[in-house]
Amino acid sequence: MPDSMPDTTDTAADGLAGFVRGRADAWLDAAVPPEFAVVPDGLTARDRQALTYDRLRRAGRAAPPAAELLDDPHALCALLERAAVADPALFHVMLLHYTLALAPILRFGAGQDGLDGPRERLASMGDVGTLLMTEAGRSNSHLSPRTTARYDAGTREFVLTTPDADAAKFPTNTGHPGVAKTAAVYATLVHGGREHGVFVFIAALRGPDGTPAPGVRIIPAPDGSGLPVDYAAVRLDGLRVPYEAWLRDGASIDAAGAFHDPAGGAAQRLTRSMSVGPAVWRAVVAACAAVTRASAGVLAAHSAGRVALGRLAPLRPLTDYRNQREAVLGALASAYALTAVAAHVKDRTASATGDGGGGAWAPWSAVDRDLALFKAAVTVRAEDAVARCRTHSGAPGFAATDRLNAYRGLAHAYRSAGGDNDLILFDTARAMAAGDRYAPPPAAPVPAGADPLDPGVWLGVAADAERRLAARLTDRVATAAAAGADPFTAWNANLSLATAAATAHADRTVLQVVAAAEGSAPPPVRPLLRLFALDWMESRAAVLLNEGAAASGLLDRVWEARRTLADDLPPGRAADLAAALDLPPAITAPASFITA
Repeated sequence: MPDSMPDTTDTAADGLAGFVRGRADAWLDAAVPPEFAVVPDGLTARDRQALTYDRLRRAGRAAPPAAELLDDPHALCALLERAAVADPALFHVMLLHYTLALAPILRFGAGQDGLDGPRERLASMGDVGTLLMTEAGRSNSHLSPRTTARYDAGTREFVLTTPDADAAKFPTNTGHPGVAKTAAVYATLVHGGREHGVFVFIAALRGPDGTPAPGVRIIPAPDGSGLPVDYAAVRLDGLRVPYEAWLRDGASIDAAGAFHDPAGGAAQRLTRSMSVGPAVWRAVVAACAAVTRASAGVLAAHSAGRVALGRLAPLRPLTDYRNQREAVLGALASAYALTAVAAHVKDRTASATGDGGGGAWAPWSAVDRDLALFKAAVTVRAEDAVARCRTHSGAPGFAATDRLNAYRGLAHAYRSAGGDNDLILFDTARAMAAGDRYAPPPAAPVPAGADPLDPGVWLGVAADAERRLAARLTDRVATAAAAGADPFTAWNANLSLATAAATAHADRTVLQVVAAAEGSAPPPVRPLLRLFALDWMESRAAVLLNEGAAASGLLDRVWEARRTLADDLPPGRAADLAAALDLPPAITAPASFITA
């Protein structure tokens, strides 16, 4: 059946649903029920945060055990996707709890005695897990935290200290005074007068009644609206934790006081301590795909049945206007394309090198360059897609509900959270220029005037741009080094080019996934995946033309192809594609106060 023909059979509907949901887990409806998509009016900031934590506990107790979730990327991502669509704040605290508090205990503390208590409190949702990693006063603080852990042999304890306000851990979700919190604290282990790298320590920050532990000072941040959680800075003033709270991952301090670490050095230890990253990046990619689906559903519902009163054609359906019709289809295209990327990363195993290399700006590329790069690419694409949905939903999209603003806030927040996108791109570019586990794509010239709907054309253009940018970057950095420039000077002069080269590499990687999905997706989805590629070409036209990867007239060809594709889609196809996104009724319901 040609892609442009309508297909309303049950088989087609099942195919669309399967493409969106992947594996269906029966427990999801109990863990994140539709009611979680509604937040009552009139709550104070603290009430709103308390509701989020109550829902986190309910979700955790209805979901499979934490250890099972963390061993099953599909199940964990399904839970986090559902949370993101219902409430981005719930997604954020849930991600921290599972992947950045519980996961280190299970990964680094396997077989250690003394961890049963915190592990059980977190797994049972008695305590909420949080993360103390980033420090407020210095950039790139993951590479060398000033928070220290010093071993006291007399008491067999570690003493955790933030030496000043610049070393305070921020942001953290520790501000609510009534929620028990257990933290994974990233600190530099100092012993025998030497620094031995970054390790994770488990510390109870707030007790069952919310009272901070001795040696813990929590400074709540002002209320914010981006992701409404209980942000706070945390300072540690001689916080004592037992030896068993050190997630030592094979390292030890023996009875004679000698330090041993099989990782082989501080750089390698940092990479291992940050190796929880892949679970975070999979979840962020999945959540960004989910909020893009929800945003597309909101825009489709807003546009359906709406008429325009413009004087050119009063009472014409809004989607008869190409700008709105193409906005709806473009949103659906982003939703389905990012869903394909999310499915890909859920199936992809981590590939940590363990060599400590690849991280001049941040540790993430040394952990898993490709997953970090997927995260950087998808957060930007999701934020752009959600922003367009908000714009094309008019005033109701901004004022009648905060949902689209919240989705955009989530995608925007994770451009920095989970590893800053710019730093990921810089380290990716550095590896490209050094040929560190990177080879430029082979040449595959695209003839002038080639059909931009052909996947071979998208990939050829993307590969050509990447190859040219990588070559220019490599040459510039090498030339600067040959002229005697130190690494900082050589790279600092070329950060814009480095960003463009790494972004081109990320684009090609994403487009390869989308092209592979286009060949096997249900027929109704295939035109959308081609539309996603057209939108990519339009968004990157300046770079493609600047690098000579596309001929003049590119935008005219893209616009013509998009018009043709949109005209070939049956009028009811957008509604069918939106219906398959599996959204709670509250997400796409009209503003209820209007009819109250």
